[in-house]
Amino acid sequence: MDVLRQLMDHRNLETTQGYYQVRDKRKREAVDKVTALQFDRNGNRIWRGVTEVLDSEHLRRGIGEVAVPYGVCTEPGNVAAGGTACPVRFRCVGCGHFRTDVSYLPDLEAYLADLRRSRERLLGSFDADPWAIAEAMPSDEEIRRVRRLIDRVRAGLDDLTDQERAEIQHAVTLVRRSRATMLGMPRIHPGTPRLAADASA
Repeated sequence: MDVLRQLMDHRNLETTQGYYQVRDKRKREAVDKVTALQFDRNGNRIWRGVTEVLDSEHLRRGIGEVAVPYGVCTEPGNVAAGGTACPVRFRCVGCGHFRTDVSYLPDLEAYLADLRRSRERLLGSFDADPWAIAEAMPSDEEIRRVRRLIDRVRAGLDDLTDQERAEIQHAVTLVRRSRATMLGMPRIHPGTPRLAADASA
């Protein structure tokens, strides 16, 4: 808070605290909006008709879930491990503990594109043992599930009026900007590692 006060050139700390309160209120409103367009792994709407999330539910959401690359996870062991102990190795669309909302739509679309690219590459003349390819190969079911989830989220947006869509888009922008941790999309195949020689060059 003191550092922010200096950066904003505020003489009074209470002025800086005021900005925090405004930001928290705007974030709360944005979270309420995107929560109304939240889906489970099968694309079923959760919180349909909810206009406001209760304070206790905001607290529960903060404690009882952890961010995953394209949504949130409520599996207790993974939550306790800060998102690093996923039993199904981030195959979230097949897990009952997975939730996503409209703010993750770009991430879901990027994931679907990555699954397709990886599948095409592995089906080509990729030099690897069959067991390794079988392990890394995205399944038809996973691709179908991600595509269906994207379609359901888009359909939820289509059901809104133009004004509601504009409000949701504004809320999505705010929520994505204010996310504490952006994990990025899980890669189906590892990137090219930097060599020690590159670092010294």
